[in-house]
Amino acid sequence: MGFTETDKLAINTIRTLAVDATFHANSGHPGAPMGMAPVAHVLFNKIMKFNPKNPKWLNRDRFVLSNGHGCMLQYALLHLYGFGLTIDDLKAFRSVDSITPGHPEAHDTPGIEVTTGPLGQGISNAVGLAIAQAHTGACFNKPGFDLVDNYTYCFLGDGCLMEGVSSEACSLAGHLQLGNLIAIWDDNHITIDGDTNQAFTEDVLKRYESYGWHVLSVEDGDHDLEGIEAAIRKAQEVKDKPTLIKLKTIIGFGSKQQGTHGVHGSPLKADDIKQLKEKFGFNPEQSFVVPQEVYDLCNKTATEGAAKEEEWNKMFSKYAEQYKAEHDDLVRRLKGDLPEGWEKALPVYTPADSAVASRKLSEIVINKIFDVIPELVGGSADLTGSNLTRWKGAIDFQPPSTGLGDYTGRYIRFGVREHGMGAILNGMCAYGTVLPYGGTFLNFVSYAAGAVRLSALSQHRVIWVATHDSIGLGEDGPTHQPIETLAHFRALPNCMVWRPADGNENSAAYYVALTSKHTPSIIALSRQNLPQLEGSVIDKAIKGGYVLHEQEGADITLVSTGSEVCICIDAVKELAEKHNIKARVVSMPCFEVFDAQSKEYRLSVLPDGIPSLSVEVMSTMGWERYTHEQFGLNRFGASGAYKDVYKASSNPVSNYDQIPC
Repeated sequence: MGFTETDKLAINTIRTLAVDATFHANSGHPGAPMGMAPVAHVLFNKIMKFNPKNPKWLNRDRFVLSNGHGCMLQYALLHLYGFGLTIDDLKAFRSVDSITPGHPEAHDTPGIEVTTGPLGQGISNAVGLAIAQAHTGACFNKPGFDLVDNYTYCFLGDGCLMEGVSSEACSLAGHLQLGNLIAIWDDNHITIDGDTNQAFTEDVLKRYESYGWHVLSVEDGDHDLEGIEAAIRKAQEVKDKPTLIKLKTIIGFGSKQQGTHGVHGSPLKADDIKQLKEKFGFNPEQSFVVPQEVYDLCNKTATEGAAKEEEWNKMFSKYAEQYKAEHDDLVRRLKGDLPEGWEKALPVYTPADSAVASRKLSEIVINKIFDVIPELVGGSADLTGSNLTRWKGAIDFQPPSTGLGDYTGRYIRFGVREHGMGAILNGMCAYGTVLPYGGTFLNFVSYAAGAVRLSALSQHRVIWVATHDSIGLGEDGPTHQPIETLAHFRALPNCMVWRPADGNENSAAYYVALTSKHTPSIIALSRQNLPQLEGSVIDKAIKGGYVLHEQEGADITLVSTGSEVCICIDAVKELAEKHNIKARVVSMPCFEVFDAQSKEYRLSVLPDGIPSLSVEVMSTMGWERYTHEQFGLNRFGASGAYKDVYKASSNPVSNYDQIPC
């Protein structure tokens, strides 16, 4: 331990950089960076292991700013420690095309581990990072080779603690005994509306203690640097529990508005900045100033981090000599590549094969590929027997002390926590060594919509196994039957929504989902059995849409997905025999992938000059882009046997029949 005047100067430099950037942008949140500058300095300068020259070093400590509105804190740190952010980048804060956006985005900025801002997501991502680290270490560490032993550190605020997603994730983290996770709560008693005494008066430490967390307090987060360091080091010593450190700070420390919500989300006024800089020993006439001794202090830490990576690289080279297979597997995973030839494990079907529910087809795929894709790690939100997400012989990811599994296990029992699961999957993906998936009913992916949106924005390869995909689930009724869900997620940029009609389309969905390195996927799967279709081929289905049944001189094109495709095939015969209408059928399991095909190909599937009708037991919203008319379900379903529900839903009642005019 031991802190100098230079340490204090570094802390005040972080504060003034945050103040200058938000003032320059005339936008932003200076309060949290000013209050958390001391703990940020202690963590980065005294505790964390990282190499700014290689922000992707596997065994670096991870840092997550869950209260992402305070991102000027993180940008200032990334600048000071040499991650490639320049003073000009700080001056471009919150401007178009800058690498310093209004909330941290992982794919934009070196040193940002996960995209944060929507409160509660970051701490939940941190749980995912910690899970992935524990699993990777258990799989690859060998005697004398502690390749993976990093910590995940997370800053979070009152808002993160109030959001339900954080409770879901942190409850699971406590059960999983993730001693590699250390969260530091900025207890400044302020949210946007004012003092937290208006809405948030629970005993947070008792809550986290009941989750199974180790809890600590530091009473003076503004000055007690020794106490902050001691708390973090004490947290490191607890190996079987995650730690929450309650850190009391004053928001906007040094401002004339310190301790009030006025400094939370608005830049400081010019006169306030003047007095603050004078107080901290800075020239009030200058902006974006970093004293050379601060650069020198931070550079020393960065150089030490580079040396730690160099030592690690030497160890990894020796590891390669003794454990070549494990070494090569880990290198491959870090590239994001799949094992060569893995796709040969995907099952192929013919019309002679029996009718099978697509959720069962998904289970068959998982059982076929789990051995050949060892980084595939996932589970279900307490619906394992319904989602069919667990392969035969799977080991659960559990603390060894529970006797339920161990950290090498690849199947995760997420519990009834859809939103927490989604955010955890994002963190697992961000770690870089596992390929995560999670299961629930399609309707309840909506519970996790915030996390799914961040998957898409962050370019995470996360797979949702979304079963019970329509009114075809039957008796559970309208509360469980998705109507608007597909339209919602089809509207989300960079998100693939698959609804396979049979076994080959299911294999195609998994092929594209697994090979798309930068895109999440939702695979919507049926509860009821579906026949294997004539004309269904994996190579065609991977284009997102294709002609399943061609008809020369067709009068109409029927376009469908999932369980309604076979209904359209049946309709072809009915139309020909009873109405003398020639129909062709297009299966479109994924809008997004179809849209990415060439115009020539798309016109070959949906040619001009032929009337078209879409058929899907969901909201018709979005189908107007592909067909002239739409047949669907723009109202809620019903409770009953699935064939009866289909029959009852065939009458296209308007959304507005029950709304008084």
